[in-house]
Amino acid sequence: MKIIFDHIMPEPLASIAHSAESIWGNHIEFNPGEKILLNASSGKGKSTFTMTSFGLRRDYRGTVTYDGRDIKTFTPDEWALIRQEKISVVFQDLQLFPSLTVAENLEIKNELSKVYSERELREMLDLLGIGDKWDQKCGLLSMGQQQRLAIIRALSQPFELLIMDEPFSHLDEENSQKCLTLIHKRCDEQNAGFVLTTLGDSHNTHFDKELKL
Repeated sequence: MKIIFDHIMPEPLASIAHSAESIWGNHIEFNPGEKILLNASSGKGKSTFTMTSFGLRRDYRGTVTYDGRDIKTFTPDEWALIRQEKISVVFQDLQLFPSLTVAENLEIKNELSKVYSERELREMLDLLGIGDKWDQKCGLLSMGQQQRLAIIRALSQPFELLIMDEPFSHLDEENSQKCLTLIHKRCDEQNAGFVLTTLGDSHNTHFDKELKL
């Protein structure tokens, strides 16, 4: 799926000075399968980019298109299908269910498309060092543990693009690299791309291009 930001300017960011390289106010294309680093300082709109791309914000000038179609024309049913099969997101605030267990948080997403078996979900938790948290309430996890859970949950669906809004902000480099290995593997399996927003850390991984806000 090809996404184009055609001179997008979010209303809350219109009064802020943006560089000539910024995606805001320019014509930017996100091509299928590309792995992109989106670099920005605080307050430049990383979360706004995520919410706009996912159709959760409409307060902008310009046009966002998916495969040539303006996303503001999508019906709620079309958005439901897109969010189930085309785009997956790791939100900055994670949007986990704190009163549910780790298992329940994963199963809610995985039940929609049956991407993984319970064994595979447990294996991914093990890979990211939280395999012993299966029956623990999500709200009792540390922020770093919650970030790893949110990443696994985002991978538990089909997608063509994975958007991650500062997904490693509470992780050390070792755990960040473990997450990136899993993310690359899942994206490569589906010929999918990703956009990783960051405050400047490239996390020593491969990107096809870097964009700025």
